[in-house]
Amino acid sequence: MPDAFDVQDCLQRVRDGDAAAAHALITHLHPLVRRLVRNHLPRRESEEDLMQEVFVKLFQKLDSYRERSGIPFEHWLSRLTVRTCLDALRAEKTRPEWRFADFSEGETEWLDYLLNRQAEVPAQSGSDAHALVTRLLALLSPPDRLVLTLLDLEERSTQEISQLTGWTRPMVKMRAMRARHKLRALARQTLKSEFPNP
Repeated sequence: MPDAFDVQDCLQRVRDGDAAAAHALITHLHPLVRRLVRNHLPRRESEEDLMQEVFVKLFQKLDSYRERSGIPFEHWLSRLTVRTCLDALRAEKTRPEWRFADFSEGETEWLDYLLNRQAEVPAQSGSDAHALVTRLLALLSPPDRLVLTLLDLEERSTQEISQLTGWTRPMVKMRAMRARHKLRALARQTLKSEFPNP
């Protein structure tokens, strides 16, 4: 069944000071904002706090929004949400330090596999792989973490990422390539620091 919610009509009523319309808009957009925030949530940020910040910015910047043919309002909101998350990621001053002992048995098997220390795909569940990737991504700079999350975990196209971030498509590709190299280097460094060569 198609969504009968008229975003543009609701936006106009919000601009006219209709509090009920503002509440209806938040209710309608809440699932989209929650999904985006969960995918890009900084480690020390509360999901609800960051979502609230997104909605505050939405109402603050609403007058700058202009409807464009064929481009839904949700696209504008997605870009605002991703940029809010990126700003929060940049605000994190320190990177976490992980030791090999911090990883679960399944995560260490995946780490060995990713670094070609074992040939067979680990029998452990995909949740271990996801947990390991999440830990390693947290070691990257916010832009590197963002581009890999959007490209590899969310499987978005370079065109979509370009629209969400404002980066050019060649910049997206170059940043992703460099971020993957950094990720491998960080994984190797994690192993080397725990098991230095004799």
